[in-house]
Amino acid sequence: MPKSLIFMAEATRLAMESVENNWGGPFGAVITRDGEIIARGQNRVLLTGDPTAHGEVEAIRKAVQVLNPSAPSIAQSRQNDSTLKPISREEGSPDPLPERARMLKGCEIYTNGAPCPMCMSAIYWARLDAVYFSCDPQATAEIGFSDAYQYEDFDKPLDQRLIPIRQISPDLGATAYQAWKHKPDKHPY
Repeated sequence: MPKSLIFMAEATRLAMESVENNWGGPFGAVITRDGEIIARGQNRVLLTGDPTAHGEVEAIRKAVQVLNPSAPSIAQSRQNDSTLKPISREEGSPDPLPERARMLKGCEIYTNGAPCPMCMSAIYWARLDAVYFSCDPQATAEIGFSDAYQYEDFDKPLDQRLIPIRQISPDLGATAYQAWKHKPDKHPY
């Protein structure tokens, strides 16, 4: 059996475990590196009450723990030995910075359902190399998990969104931005 099917089978097993134990929706994920599973995650929203406890996010959190076993005590002097090690911007990237932290570059994620907008954002921030999923968004919507309205809402002007969102006191918030902008020893991530 190809490793990709083994990885997808494990993601699905985790999803089934989540359903059977009433931990959350039918979603599981594994993160691999060099052809081996380094982290597993499953939906635990009902278990924890945490709406961000999706399978993909849980797997990302665990992968970071595996790759940074002494976190959160990564001292500034050890940042470059962790997933925070800077790597050069990839050719053709729209990123304005010449380098960013490695994060989970070199890893892939397998998930039994297409990632929701939150999970997909986490996947981008984690810099995973690839995403493989089994059930598409239509199949996911058919069991009551549709993300279409979120994508539609993101395209609307701020004053027309489902959740009221507005800017207040940009000068106040800008103080932290200026501190970061002028910080001589900031670490790119």
